[in-house]
Amino acid sequence: MAESYLLETRELTMRFGGLLAVDALDLRVAAGTIHAVIGPNGAGKSTLINLLSGIYRPTRGAIVLDGRDVAGRRPYEITRLGLSRTFQNIRLFHALSVVENVMVAEHFRAGITFLDALLGTPRARRGEARLRERARAALQFVGLAERADLPAAHLAYGQQRLLEIARALATEPRLLLLDEPAAGMNRREAADLMERLRAIRDQGITVLLVEHNMRLVMGVSDQVTVLDFGRKIAEGPPSAVQRDPRVVEAYLGQEARHA
Repeated sequence: MAESYLLETRELTMRFGGLLAVDALDLRVAAGTIHAVIGPNGAGKSTLINLLSGIYRPTRGAIVLDGRDVAGRRPYEITRLGLSRTFQNIRLFHALSVVENVMVAEHFRAGITFLDALLGTPRARRGEARLRERARAALQFVGLAERADLPAAHLAYGQQRLLEIARALATEPRLLLLDEPAAGMNRREAADLMERLRAIRDQGITVLLVEHNMRLVMGVSDQVTVLDFGRKIAEGPPSAVQRDPRVVEAYLGQEARHA
């Protein structure tokens, strides 16, 4: 039986003037998997995430999400089609509570008009209650339910990372893009994140993960793609990728292969 791909890129290319950040990339992400994208600094990983989520418009190539080419669509349109993301640099509303930060992400699904919100109609109140209930469920899933009513600024750094994941999950995505979710986490927090990523996959949500923490990547991924200077140099299960000489050279240099 043919494997089902939720996301495909075809000849995906991104130029910034004379810099070729992503170079004719063909990527396939199977539904129901955790797929990691790794590579040294400057390999094009974050550019790829920004292309997939609609922040950048590709120079050329296709981005096919569940059978639809979404290349060049606006971020909110891509979110409505089932893709949500987190950011390498945490982007929270620190003056809002933890639960309110999650609710912000859901408002496009609430069915509340501006007039409803302005007048505080029964429909607006019902919609707000539904948003809050879904937001608390997302916080429960990432282990932040007890902190729901605290200001987001009061969370530790690792907890802020989890809040971003909860906010992305609240949009009920089919594909979740995570840009360096373990950045700044200690070993215990990263191990806990691995378990939560497996739980997300087990709920039927596909995960595309950009990450520098190799312990996490090799421990949780079903498939790994390696980029270097915007090009794919290796791909496969973690056990095969970490033995690939091209990967060793890209990360550590030629001499590491003979150490």
